[in-house]
Amino acid sequence: MLRQALLAVSRSDLAERVVTASPLTRDVVRRYVAADVGEVITTLTGEGLLVTVDHLGEDVSDPAQAEGAVHDYLTILGRLPRGADVSVKLTALGLRLSEQLALDNAATVCEAAAAKGVTVTLDAEEHDTIAGLHSVHATLRKEHPDVGVVVQAYLPGARERCERLEGARVRLCKGAYTAPGAHTATADIDRSYVRCLKVLMAGTGYPMVATHDPRLIEIASALAVLSGRDATGFEYQMLYGVRPAEQARLAALGAQVRVYVPYGADWYAYLMRRLAERPRNLAFFARSLLSRG
Repeated sequence: MLRQALLAVSRSDLAERVVTASPLTRDVVRRYVAADVGEVITTLTGEGLLVTVDHLGEDVSDPAQAEGAVHDYLTILGRLPRGADVSVKLTALGLRLSEQLALDNAATVCEAAAAKGVTVTLDAEEHDTIAGLHSVHATLRKEHPDVGVVVQAYLPGARERCERLEGARVRLCKGAYTAPGAHTATADIDRSYVRCLKVLMAGTGYPMVATHDPRLIEIASALAVLSGRDATGFEYQMLYGVRPAEQARLAALGAQVRVYVPYGADWYAYLMRRLAERPRNLAFFARSLLSRG
């Protein structure tokens, strides 16, 4: 119930105006959204962590806005070290306007990223965009085989989708949206996540284990060993500002840990989805507000 409420709030213009108008809220958000993305990248990479950056912003209403999103990604590429990654939302590149437009724009980003030694991962969004996401991904892989894609474990058919992505870079996350027929109970989502993990670890692709759940991290580590993967054969991914001590611990053990760094002014929907994805984060956020008060 709380998850559904938070997702509804993420789409409320009134709630967005109230939350984003508070200077206190904006100050706390900077713990989870980079104010100076270049500075954050330098700090994280100096600590032995990898990064993926996401310029916040989603649906666009015309091709010019999509072109602006492409420009934002091309700009950030100039500030990323080799081995970094950019996370791209296809709706920001025009997916809801035209799949071809999104494909063309994503190809532009992929070409520029390849020249910089940077990878691209296509983010998963609302359930009605998933077919377009995987269609664009399949086409891009023909020219850019290292382009990654996100699979959300809460969606029905997640394991089968992982099987069809044999050989690909796949970021596996639990999911932060709603969808008809999707898993809603935590236990069911976790079971789906583990089923997907088994497929990815046993396959020939590159699993990107996006979770903060200690139990799932342990399971991923065990499956990697059973599948004969060394530390270079997969990576953990965690959000900027969430469990930084665990990020450091895993990296100190020799694991590859990539931090998802969002930046930009359009942070409201991102924050609400993170709270919905793991409602107990709401308590952490509330404590952050109180501690700043």
